[in-house]
Amino acid sequence: MRFKAVAAGVLAMAASSTMVLTPGIAAADDYAGQKYSDVQSKLGDADLTGVIATRVGDIANDDDCVVESSQKAPWIKGDDFAPVTDTVLLNLNCNLPVATSQLAGNSAASPEGRAAIAAAAQKAQQDQEQAAADQAKAKH
Repeated sequence: MRFKAVAAGVLAMAASSTMVLTPGIAAADDYAGQKYSDVQSKLGDADLTGVIATRVGDIANDDDCVVESSQKAPWIKGDDFAPVTDTVLLNLNCNLPVATSQLAGNSAASPEGRAAIAAAAQKAQQDQEQAAADQAKAKH
């Protein structure tokens, strides 16, 4: 019985020290999952500056990369050590939405890969319907 009490105390101390030493869970990321070009536009509308903090992959151009995560800049500036409030750090994924046999990207089995495949199929269906409508219109 004494061993259980000591073990419980050790676990409680470890849990509380972990809570004190680690940062809290961040708020939802407003930009994750969006194209970099779209995020830059939104940041500009909000008078904020987006800065690429990290970049994974080199297949896509910056504008087509996906923002994996973002955070407000954690630094200070100037002689008065004022916090930077107008800069957002962006972490980009510039691989393909779905990997091919030659190029890196998300696995087709991953949630991101399945979503990309579904979006491509939907776009292909819309393109096909538009082509059929244009062809029918041209006949009349």
